[in-house]
Amino acid sequence: MSPPLAAMVVVVFSVLLAGSTHAGPEMDPYKILGVSMGASQAEIKKVYKRLAKEWHPDKNKDPAAEDMFIKITKSYEILSSEDKRANYDRYGQTDDTQAYSSSRYGHRQDSFYFDESFFNFPFNTKNQRDFTDSKYTLQFNQYVGEVVPDSYRRPYLIKITSDWCFSCIHIEPVWKEVVQEMETLGIGIGVVDVGYERRLANHLGAHRTPSILGVISGKVTFFHYAVAKEHLRQFVEDLLPQRLVERITDKNQQQFLNSWHSLNKPHVLLFDQVPVVPLLYKLAAFAYKDYLQFGYVDQGLAETAELQKRFNINTYAPTMLVFKENTDKPADIIQAKGMKKQIIDEFMSNNKFLLAPRLVNQKLFDELCPVKQFHRRRKYCVLLITADEETFSFGKQEFLSFASTNTREVVRFAYVYQRLQQPLCDILMHSEDSSQSTAQVVILERRNAAGKAMFKPVTAWNGSEEEKLRLLEELERLQKDPSILIQDAMLPELNNEFASMFVVRWIYASYDYLTEVIDDILHNNWREMMPLLSLIFSALFILFGTVVIQAFSDSSDDKQMKPKAKDGAKAENGSSETSSSSSRPPKKNFVEVTELTDITYVSNLVKLRPGHINIVLVLTDASKNILLSKFAKEVYSFTGSQTLHFSFLNLDKHGEWMSTLLEYAQSAMHVEADEDESGSRKTDHTGFVLALNGYKKYLCLFKPVYTGEDLDGKSSEDEAGASVGKPRPGSRDGHPPRKSSRSRSTSTLQIHHKLDRLGLWMERLMEGTLPRYYVPEWPGLDTITASK
Repeated sequence: MSPPLAAMVVVVFSVLLAGSTHAGPEMDPYKILGVSMGASQAEIKKVYKRLAKEWHPDKNKDPAAEDMFIKITKSYEILSSEDKRANYDRYGQTDDTQAYSSSRYGHRQDSFYFDESFFNFPFNTKNQRDFTDSKYTLQFNQYVGEVVPDSYRRPYLIKITSDWCFSCIHIEPVWKEVVQEMETLGIGIGVVDVGYERRLANHLGAHRTPSILGVISGKVTFFHYAVAKEHLRQFVEDLLPQRLVERITDKNQQQFLNSWHSLNKPHVLLFDQVPVVPLLYKLAAFAYKDYLQFGYVDQGLAETAELQKRFNINTYAPTMLVFKENTDKPADIIQAKGMKKQIIDEFMSNNKFLLAPRLVNQKLFDELCPVKQFHRRRKYCVLLITADEETFSFGKQEFLSFASTNTREVVRFAYVYQRLQQPLCDILMHSEDSSQSTAQVVILERRNAAGKAMFKPVTAWNGSEEEKLRLLEELERLQKDPSILIQDAMLPELNNEFASMFVVRWIYASYDYLTEVIDDILHNNWREMMPLLSLIFSALFILFGTVVIQAFSDSSDDKQMKPKAKDGAKAENGSSETSSSSSRPPKKNFVEVTELTDITYVSNLVKLRPGHINIVLVLTDASKNILLSKFAKEVYSFTGSQTLHFSFLNLDKHGEWMSTLLEYAQSAMHVEADEDESGSRKTDHTGFVLALNGYKKYLCLFKPVYTGEDLDGKSSEDEAGASVGKPRPGSRDGHPPRKSSRSRSTSTLQIHHKLDRLGLWMERLMEGTLPRYYVPEWPGLDTITASK
């Protein structure tokens, strides 16, 4: 090295060493302001004003006042900003990675804080990165092909980092400590460097560094709390499903152990003195959830004393028992003070199946009776085919007893229900009558994954000693000569008998997913959530506003239809075809008309809902059939409206009520009277139509056309809208009005034409352009009763 270069190196190191004496450790803004981590912005602001006034250099002559004032100001700057405060809470990071100094007032800190990661400059290559991180580095193909499938057996903890992430330096000590502990528990560890695996980081949804996330069953969950060992441990526990381990006491222990038949699984019990289920046991339960059912017994509870006494459990060390078909005696047991993952895995692997499990799906069949790979790795399956589905039948008990005496590793025992696995049973029993109810024992060996198998039916099975002896002889012959399996077949795929449990599992998965979504929403930055919150509140406001408007609106008053522009000729003719061609709600297939009586009076008028109108036709017994038929034709096109009701009033029964109603509205209306043969004036209300709004107490009146020969073009609506104290216009040749003494046929024709203009009047009623006549009150019930 040349002398100038050596001198330059010496100068650089001198500057670094000299500058290091001025570097100060990072301060804690909460301690400086004297507030808790949960303090509100109002509390922080109040404390800051008090401290700033107390330590201001112009008022406080203490030599340390300037330095303290800077710390107070800097602390308030961090805690008053949501982003900076969240960054400090998560990673312990302030504005920069260097310690705060007081260069503004010329004072320096005397202490020195050395961080060895400071010299790990971000110019290193992939081979020069931290060895601990490079050991767990993940690539995209590795994550998709290995991590995701393996996450269905164990959770993964993954850190997102980069070479330029100075904040990652602060979490590195905690991360290394957590990795060391979690790896011994069997949790997968991964590190994703954004600089080299941007694709994987985007796939995981990680858009900032540093980030920590968990992967379980293919789902990604982000860690939102401060990076501490306790928080990360709790985060891993929260990743696991909530119903992995059942709490067992003296009350439910027998029910738990007896469920082996319905679940088709061995049951494992862990006895320990800690009140919470150990994380190592939870992880084992997750890894073997498809094979075993797990329970936990807290030895410190009085409710478990009988259970401990029953199985003679010692309290000095955790004890693990596994139960199979015999619930009175454990099939295997381990007891150790420091249970390691390797010991638990070996214990679980050796007890994954019952002595004689039921074949319930193809996955269990593949594991219990695997396909032959090599000559020395043959696996034979002794299968009991039975139609008896009773749990403790004699035949199955004897088959189980025979299976418990088996010591051959190459032979597995199982049974199958003929009704539930009919295709498989039909093939294996083809040489016999497959419809028979007698149980059958078959020995089979699977040859390839496509379903080819060699098998031999051994004997019918009732559990007798002769049948046991014959089966034992066949197994001994098979060990010497595998060629005794002379029949071959292509086995179909087994039905999944637990498919009905999919709905329950889907509900549980949905609950876990909703919990995860809510947790993400609660911990996201409020600025990121503003678009979603704005959308939710806008939808709620529109929904609430619509409900309020519909509740208080009057459809007959507020939702008026715009009148159609009709030419003069169509208005003059007033044909029913014109009225029916307008746009209205869909029509019904019939017209429902009820009679207005003392029974229907209250519901059809007095207590009629707001916005609803009752259309009442006034008739007599003599004109009832003719007018009702004509009325139904005229109003048929309006039956689609939900606010219109149709009724009729019989004058022969309730004529007094009609007269009283018109007297109440006498100041606004004048009704013509016909002149009878004696010359007296008599009011004829036959053919009148009333539109009654029971809630607002008003009516609209339709007065009929008295003859079909009226050619002056004057509509009944015009008559109703004017003050009609005049005599009715005569016929075309100027003759005086016709008398009421007509022939029967002429009178019938006149009644038929009384409702000719009703369709046009109904159009104007729907448009809201008819005059309304208000009444102080509806006539009482005494006037609606039948007149005597």
